[in-house]
Amino acid sequence: MKVTMEVDCSPEEARRFLGLPDLSPLNDHLVSEMGKRIDANMAMLDPQEFMKNWMSFGAGAQDQMRKMMEGGFGGGTTEK
Repeated sequence: MKVTMEVDCSPEEARRFLGLPDLSPLNDHLVSEMGKRIDANMAMLDPQEFMKNWMSFGAGAQDQMRKMMEGGFGGGTTEK
């Protein structure tokens, strides 16, 4: 036997019926807070600042890689 039941209600009505908490105020607060943080970090999207950050990271990463490779190759030699 197969029974099909169709319930026509809004998400708000379903939430209330199931006794779930209303998280709308929390969601509104989180969205507004994210908006504030995005607005505060808009300077990071400036192309010059963006490239400056990437280039400084790239130069440091290149130096670290070079030092690691030199150490790896130097560690296998038997020079005295």
